[in-house]
Formats: sequence, C-alpha cells, structure tokens
Amino acid sequence: MIMYIQVLAGFVLLVGAAEILVRGAVSLADRFGISPLVIGMTVVAVGTSAPELVVSLNAVFEGSSGLAIGNLVGSNTANVLLIFGATCLLKPIVEHPGSNLLDGWVLIGGTALFIGLCLYGDLGQFAGIILLIGFFGFLAASYWRDSHDPAAIEEVAQEVEDFQGEHKPLYVTLLMIVAGLIGLGYGADLLVQGGVQIARIYGVSEEVIGLTLFALGTSLPELGACLVAAFRGHPAVAIGNVIGSNLFNLLGAGGVLGLVANIPVPEQILSFDIWIMFGATAVFFPVLVLGWRVPRVTGAVLLLCYIGYVSIQAYGVENTMALLG
Repeated sequence: MIMYIQVLAGFVLLVGAAEILVRGAVSLADRFGISPLVIGMTVVAVGTSAPELVVSLNAVFEGSSGLAIGNLVGSNTANVLLIFGATCLLKPIVEHPGSNLLDGWVLIGGTALFIGLCLYGDLGQFAGIILLIGFFGFLAASYWRDSHDPAAIEEVAQEVEDFQGEHKPLYVTLLMIVAGLIGLGYGADLLVQGGVQIARIYGVSEEVIGLTLFALGTSLPELGACLVAAFRGHPAVAIGNVIGSNLFNLLGAGGVLGLVANIPVPEQILSFDIWIMFGATAVFFPVLVLGWRVPRVTGAVLLLCYIGYVSIQAYGVENTMALLG
C-alpha cells in the first residue's frame, strides 16, 4: 500500500513543484529584463519538461537505467498517441502547410538520431554530447526564426504572461525556485522508489514501469496544457507543446543522462518500443510539414492505439489479442 502512496505523492509533488519552479524562474528572468521570447523558449520549455529529466536522472542514480530510458521513450509515445490524440478529439486541428517545417524535420531527425545512438550501444558521453549539440542547435535555430516572426513573438509572450502573474518580491521568487527544485527532487525520489517496488512485486520489468506508469504520469502537465489550449481554440499551441516536449526528452534529457552515466538500453526497448515511438512520430510528421487536417476520428484512433500499446506492455501481445477477441 505504501508504494502506491509513494507513487501518487511523487506525481503530485512533481507536477506542483514544476509549476512553482517555472513561475519563479520566469519571474526572476523577467526581473533581469530577459525578453519573453527567450524566457518562453528556455525557462518555460525546459521547466515544464523537468519532471521527465529529474525522474530519469533519479532512476539512473538509483541503478534503474531501464526505468530511465523507458520513461523518455514512453513519454514521447504518450505525447503523440495520448496527448495529441486527446487534443484532436476535443478540437480538430488544421495547420498551414509549412508552418512547422523546421520543427517537423528536426523532430523526425532527432528521433532517428536518438534511435541510432541507442542501436549503436550504451548511451554514454559521446551520445550525450551529440544529443545536446542537436538540442542547443534546435534552440538557436528556433530563436532566430521566431525572433523574425511577430506572430510567434506574441504567442510566446502570451504563454510567458500566463506564468508571470502579479509582480513578486525577490525573496519570494527565490523561495519559489528553491522550493520547486526541492519538490522535484523529492517527488522524483518517491516516484522511483515506489515504481521499483511495484515492478518487483508484480514481476514486471523496470522498463515497462517507465514506459507506462512513469511516462503517463510525467506527461500529465503536457496533457493538461494541451487540452486547455484546444478548449480555448488554440490547438496550434498543443502541437508546439508536443514538439518541444519530445525534442527535450530525447535530445535534452537524453543528452544529460548520457553525460552522467553509461546507460545500457534494454533489449525490449531496442526491439519494440523505440520503433513504436518512431512510428508515432512518423504519423505526427505530415501534420507538421504538410499541414494535414486532423479530424476527431483520427484523434480517437490515436487514443485507441495508445490503449493498445499500454495493454501490450501490461498483458503481453497474446493476452491483449485474446481480450480484444
């Protein structure tokens, strides 16, 4: 029973701490006169994806590398099949052809790079450096592009404004940042400890816990943000959230993990899960590059695919097929 409380408390702490950290960091950056565009592309983007990074880092330090890799791969799969699918089901998405051309190519290329490095061997320092170069290169290119686009500047400024709220004293801002960092660390520790115990009791591998339970839990902030954006009539914001989160998970968080340790990639992930992730990304690609319209029925199909994927992880292929039959 305690392990379930640990997992639940860990999720609550992660989500709450990430929100507090982002608000504090945005307030501090604004106090130093940093432009909303820079704040939105760095502080907000990295802060909202912090749960995946902190949980995976904690898992590595606890000796559960399969859980760490599973969390990253599973989160990207959930971002497309679950979050994008739920967003489309709520409000059909129509993008202008070429409006996300750079992002689409970088996303498919970054995913292929991550898979290639996983197939090459353990994720170590060499892989970490390559992934981080790709991540910072994407940030630089995105900043250059968006700084010349008035519409993009306005959109990012609005997102930053949502986090700013009213002006806070400096000591409150610093307390929020410290509290957010402590909450993230403690929440991740609770989550990893509880998840490892659940895996041992039910006899499932740590990577399966990472691919399903942890991936779903750490993706909850993105799910909430995307559904709210779609409900308000801004489905394009949901697309941006999925792109940013997926790239940060693979290039940013994956790069950091590679720098701190040599991480072996479990055979199950190599033979199955990274290809599901790549397939989900490939489905997302035409929406970004060609501007395909995504109706509600497509959103429903994506959600069903995610349910099927989780069922396979939980019950295996044969048992899942038997349930469907």
